[in-house]
Amino acid sequence: MTLLQSTLLQDKVAIITGGASGIGRVTAELFVKEGARVVIADMARKEGNELVEQIKGQGGEAFFQYLDVCNERDCAALIDTTLQRYGQLDIAFNNAGIFATPALTEDQGLGLWRRVLDVNLTGVFNCMVHELRAMKGRGGSIINTASIAGLSGTPGSSAYCASKHGVIGLTKSAALEYGKQGIRINALCPGLVVTPMTQGPESSFSNRMIDMAVNNAALRRQAEPEELAQMALWLASDKSSYVTGAQFVVDGGATA
Repeated sequence: MTLLQSTLLQDKVAIITGGASGIGRVTAELFVKEGARVVIADMARKEGNELVEQIKGQGGEAFFQYLDVCNERDCAALIDTTLQRYGQLDIAFNNAGIFATPALTEDQGLGLWRRVLDVNLTGVFNCMVHELRAMKGRGGSIINTASIAGLSGTPGSSAYCASKHGVIGLTKSAALEYGKQGIRINALCPGLVVTPMTQGPESSFSNRMIDMAVNNAALRRQAEPEELAQMALWLASDKSSYVTGAQFVVDGGATA
């Protein structure tokens, strides 16, 4: 079956970290439908390569690159390989992230704190350093996945909240630095989304936590990954050409 293509991202090259599952996977599929060539960057080799084969089988263009966002060399190699293959980088969706089992701040431990901050915040920084260098002189759009947890506090999730507050601060600061070079940088702040991170076998979310999140949302449901992908698409496209340094909340009214 051939993809029905639109043209919002025609001739664009996009990198998606955490692209093998959840929001990243659905966004990759959407970007390809809109004409982009997509680099799926993830630690999940099997799932990532399967997605690439699916995309190619439908007439799209993509390749998989192993990426541990905590490893600065991996991040540099991701950009280098993308430029070698496609000669340009127009869009970066820094979406890789983790959650942690809820615990009081005093009980989380330094190891968990460092792990969450390393992946969710330093990982975004590691990728952005090389993405920004690649986009200089050309312009582009960087989208960083934060969270509504980056807008307020959440009991039992101090490390996660701190990491997502940090992503928003990083996003805003970099947007001010690189706007003159035509690089737009924005943050995506989801509420609870139906993904493997929230509801898979390794999820740290209990049924009680999910029920509370649903009840807190004005729409009384969780988001589907497609709903976040559509916001990412708008931010990636020229439709949002005057938008930078902003945070976009997609939470069904949970923070209203």
